[in-house]
Amino acid sequence: MAHQRIEVNLPLAKVYESLNSPVDFPRFMSGIEEVSKINSQTYEFKTTIGGEEYKWTTNIIDDLRNTRFAWITINGNLNQTGTIRFTPLENGTRTRIDFSLDYRPFFGEAEGELKSFIDSSDDKLQKDLDFFRQAVENGTFKESEDSEVSDKEQAAV
Repeated sequence: MAHQRIEVNLPLAKVYESLNSPVDFPRFMSGIEEVSKINSQTYEFKTTIGGEEYKWTTNIIDDLRNTRFAWITINGNLNQTGTIRFTPLENGTRTRIDFSLDYRPFFGEAEGELKSFIDSSDDKLQKDLDFFRQAVENGTFKESEDSEVSDKEQAAV
């Protein structure tokens, strides 16, 4: 399981609005290629690991405005659960984010590229959150898809 904590120099409501929709996760999460909204509680995730495509469908199980956002996998070929907790700091001018993310195969043990992907998820999550913090603080998080991808690629270099 990956768990990372960062502090963002923005008010809690602004940070929450940037993180409460899985559709925006590919903007900053390097391990997620695409997220599609199926309905208000259900999202389909896609990624490729070691040349194999992984798809999974999640349900939002907890969405307490400005407090916590969580999801679980309901089907697919990769099991992902996640929780994001938001804490206001310095009279609400800053926000702490606690992000937990867990990947597991549905059956058996992860092997090969999938095992490497899972084993590196903690380090990747820290880099992804650092990128998120930089983008949201600079006001570039919700810009066009093309500029975000190039910014993300530059941050990875």
